[in-house]
Amino acid sequence: MLTPLSNPLMGSTNCSNAKKRKKTHQSPEAVFQFELNSCSKNKDLSGAVALYESAISQKIRISQHHFNALLYLCSNSVTDTSLKDLSLDYGFRIFDHMLALGINPNEASITAVARLAAAKGDGDHAFELVKSMGKYSVAPRLRTFDPALFCFCDHLEADKAYQVEKEMGAAGVSLEEQELAALLKVSAKKGRAEKVYEYLHKLRSSIRCVSESTARIIEDWFQSIEASEVGELNFDARKVKDEIGRNGGGWHGQGWIGKGNWAVHKTDIDANGRCCCCHEQLACVDIDDDETEKFAQSIAALAVEREAKANFSEFQGWLMEHAGFEAIVDGANVGLFQQNFAEGGFSISQLDDVVKKLYDSNKKKWPLVILHNKRMRGLIENQSSRKLVEEWRDNGALYTTPNGSNDDWYWLYAAVKLRCLLVTNDEMRDHIFELIGSSFFNQWKERHQVHYTFVKGNLKLLMPPSYSCVIQESEKGLWHVPVVTSNNSEESSRIWLCITRPSADASNDDKTSEDGNLCHHSNS
Repeated sequence: MLTPLSNPLMGSTNCSNAKKRKKTHQSPEAVFQFELNSCSKNKDLSGAVALYESAISQKIRISQHHFNALLYLCSNSVTDTSLKDLSLDYGFRIFDHMLALGINPNEASITAVARLAAAKGDGDHAFELVKSMGKYSVAPRLRTFDPALFCFCDHLEADKAYQVEKEMGAAGVSLEEQELAALLKVSAKKGRAEKVYEYLHKLRSSIRCVSESTARIIEDWFQSIEASEVGELNFDARKVKDEIGRNGGGWHGQGWIGKGNWAVHKTDIDANGRCCCCHEQLACVDIDDDETEKFAQSIAALAVEREAKANFSEFQGWLMEHAGFEAIVDGANVGLFQQNFAEGGFSISQLDDVVKKLYDSNKKKWPLVILHNKRMRGLIENQSSRKLVEEWRDNGALYTTPNGSNDDWYWLYAAVKLRCLLVTNDEMRDHIFELIGSSFFNQWKERHQVHYTFVKGNLKLLMPPSYSCVIQESEKGLWHVPVVTSNNSEESSRIWLCITRPSADASNDDKTSEDGNLCHHSNS
């Protein structure tokens, strides 16, 4: 007997009826949740407020999640002038209700109410909310501090803004460009020259290129009367130069240099790192002495933990006695470049080309080649390669790492410890480099790594850039600021601010353009 085919229209009707019955039998709490989600999705504050009042009258249980959704809607509506009063009134009322029910706020709750307080112009309340988070065992985030910080900055309450920044540091929260720009602006408007100097350096250390809005704040400061009145004519030039060397180049941190009006120009930097306006040579900025030593220590600690301690300690001692190298070569990386791994290919001629190139270009000083002992034995057994290996060894230009070791630890440690160049195409992204986790690893690589290639057998070394695209302060007290603009797809088109004052560099006067604004920049 054949089973009759089902009617698809009848099935659809049954399904629709089932949904209606299900909705009819939903609990008040479920209906409240559904409708609140709808209000959130549609950014309907008025509907959410009516829903909240209805929930109270029906004694519907309101959870932390519901309160946060309501607070979020309130804080997001303060920018709408027609809704501002409603959002402020109900925002604080909802938060008080939440606390009265014994529901602890989380970070999202505090952030929303802090935004409401800031919208009301009450930065103190916004800040107190953040400082109260400890009693709820809640950790603040950057967005939690922002309402108080920006409120104080907008109202030119500089000291209170600095206090917020101090609390951010204590909480382990790092400032981004928007926060640093706000602190820079309030410091400039209040004539706090020492704080302007401090925040320029904080921008330099954390933001490589500033936005156009931050660049305008910087320009406004240097064109102000307050900026023209600060600085030293009788500064210790030797100390400034020494500090630049200790800091890795590109800044000295010793305060404003010179006196008188500043000149701000938009300019280019040529391929060799020379400013087309003031002709100052920009630096390829390195990490500073303290960072370098910490970096070397962290590599050594991890290497000793994972290598045979005696082996790596022996290498550290050897390196201290042979510290004159200016370049380290990752021998395996060069020798295996473009070779057939399946056949165990290793090109000693490629490695020799790199060694000889470095030797010739570095006043006849040998680089240090680091090779694994297993690789070395194979080279020694080969008559054609033995002579080269013995030449490197006789000139103290070779170190072989022991069996069972990872030679990556050795060549990286040597390059960092000796602050010299490192020839390798290894981008240092695998697990051992992830272990280091250094915040300045990429900056170090930019300054020290030398890439290479062989085109039709001819070696080409790709040296580090001649200058770093980062805010720079020269030993003469001049400033150069790279700016991110919409057409900065290529470095050659980047706009830089060149900031000089005659007392710092009197030779500038005849190098700048007559309009005092543009200096050799074709894209402005």
